[in-house]
Amino acid sequence: MVRLAVDCMGGDHGPSVTLPACQAFLAKHPQAELVLVGLPEVLAEAAQWPRCSVVPASEVVTMDDPVEVALRRKKDSSMRVAISQLKAVGDAPPKADACVSAGNTGALMAVSRYLLKTLEGIDRPAIASVMPNQLGAYTTMLDLGANVDCTAEHLLQFAVMGSALVQAVDGKTEPRVGLLNIGEEAIKGSETIKRAGELLRQADAAGQLNFFGNVEGNDIFKGTTDLVVCDGFVGNVALKTAEGLATMIITIIREEFGRNWLTKAAAMLAIPVLKRFKGRVDHRRFNGAALLGLRGLVFKSHGSADAYAFENALNRAYDAARNRLLDRVHDRIIATLQAMPLVAGQQIQGEAAASGNQATGVAHAA
Repeated sequence: MVRLAVDCMGGDHGPSVTLPACQAFLAKHPQAELVLVGLPEVLAEAAQWPRCSVVPASEVVTMDDPVEVALRRKKDSSMRVAISQLKAVGDAPPKADACVSAGNTGALMAVSRYLLKTLEGIDRPAIASVMPNQLGAYTTMLDLGANVDCTAEHLLQFAVMGSALVQAVDGKTEPRVGLLNIGEEAIKGSETIKRAGELLRQADAAGQLNFFGNVEGNDIFKGTTDLVVCDGFVGNVALKTAEGLATMIITIIREEFGRNWLTKAAAMLAIPVLKRFKGRVDHRRFNGAALLGLRGLVFKSHGSADAYAFENALNRAYDAARNRLLDRVHDRIIATLQAMPLVAGQQIQGEAAASGNQATGVAHAA
């Protein structure tokens, strides 16, 4: 059995979305159990569901709450209690294998990092999610907003964690890794990107990664690689740009088909094609971003997600837990540290130690 802890109060819609999504998820996954966290009076009906338990929380982190409020003042929030289900207490194992929340991204990252800490060899957690590509599949991308300023060593860590994610969830044994840049040539980009390229090529030579090389923005949607690595500033801009473009295209198509009676008639004939098109670019299908690098599996649902989208976030968390994503990330990081040249390894380990001393630091999140 895979047990997921769910912050039922998070997001723009709270229980009106999370509870129907949880009910639909349980119906499709007989090997899953849910730990629902939230205000007791709101979750009373769910306490009778099969393979479901309720953990009370007296506070809610709103979408507008500053990180400091979520981290220091609301210590009994549904978000914090849900994340705490991933921690072992004494000799008792964790009560859940993964946590899902649609709450405030910055708060979720800060509370998760404070409670769970980072894995050995990881300086900073990163946000990883997927974007549809023209091959009918999707491209995994990270970081999408957790770390605005990154070193080359951070980008190497992102590549290792992302590879473990694609391997676990998609079943690809050697996922191709691309480094997002302004050109394919190794001489292009900032000094950080050039240095990251060198480290990735070293990791490839050591057999720790399948590094494709530099990729450009359009390669994300071509499906050139399985994984695209970048810093959080660039990744978040790319994500929001893609979401805006998809919304604009759908809006324009709707407007043009509704222009006059002739275009409306054409729209009737095109309905099957339009439905398939909308399905391929529907961001709800790809909902559920992983917060990689923590000592626990935390997945972030979009704050405005409906029940269908939130159910997909539960699906991704379930797949990750079932396929031992946490162990895979840990094993790949350790193997990379051992296989990389001494100078790079010492630098990564040194930054990891410094990060451990600053575990309460707050990440810049989208």
